[in-house]
Amino acid sequence: MKFSTNSTMTKILDELFSTYSKRVPNVRKITSEMVKNGMVKDQNEIINDHVAFRTMGVKNLGINSFEKIFLAHGYEKRDFFHFKVKKLDAYWYAPPTPDLPRIFISELKVDLLSKKVRKIIRKYTDSVISDPVDQINLNDAEAVSRFFQNTFWELPSIEDYEALLSESEYAAWVIYNRYYLNHYTISVHDLPDAYCSLERFNEFLKSIGIVLNSSGGEIKISKDKLLRQSSSVANKITANFSGNETREIAGSYVEFAERGVLQQFTHLPKSEITREQRREGFETGNADRIFESTFTSQLKKNK
Repeated sequence: MKFSTNSTMTKILDELFSTYSKRVPNVRKITSEMVKNGMVKDQNEIINDHVAFRTMGVKNLGINSFEKIFLAHGYEKRDFFHFKVKKLDAYWYAPPTPDLPRIFISELKVDLLSKKVRKIIRKYTDSVISDPVDQINLNDAEAVSRFFQNTFWELPSIEDYEALLSESEYAAWVIYNRYYLNHYTISVHDLPDAYCSLERFNEFLKSIGIVLNSSGGEIKISKDKLLRQSSSVANKITANFSGNETREIAGSYVEFAERGVLQQFTHLPKSEITREQRREGFETGNADRIFESTFTSQLKKNK
């Protein structure tokens, strides 16, 4: 990611991306092939539409805790989203400068889950006895970067992981992955003309062996037709559970977004269109399907 400013937040985002890209092989694979095909010169030329995080909606954690990191650096809280079936809430946050990515933070409504699953989750999260964000200096980029890699609670057992997986795949992902970056998003409309639509870019992705999330179709389209999104199926990671047990589970993934031009600006040439003149925000229907990039139904395709 390339930023026009050098701030604490850009340092935090750089460190986040560094860790994430090492953990998600598809990031390096996609970037390498984009360079080979002349779309970009290097990773710094890829515009990051947004990054996303998952949280547990329990005391001292969740959105109200996690968002403090970004609010402290000028991000503004925007629209609320609710996902009834998945029992999730979410907000997105607008950046203080247009070179920074949007932030999307979701939260599992733990109180809406079964008694058995609530008990398992709280067995781990109850060890967090105060808001962990309040304990770090938010102006210290290194401290904040370490926070994202914090373990917070003890390593789960494979039995508990599988019990969560059977009721909430989101819960299972968070209990193991915690605050790891869930995904970053390539801004497709900012690519050269030969690749600046999701149809063309998805064909490129499939040609290099990237498996796409097919839930709701490979391209998820907002009601106004102006926000179009796709995502890869999550890379699998070898998870080490308590008791020295291991198994492959969902890690993180890559998203791809195409934001259409608002009607009043469609007469402008592409070179003159600014970020503010394109469709802003997110869409519940799209996001609902994107969440499934880490779900078993999609992982089965990523052999």
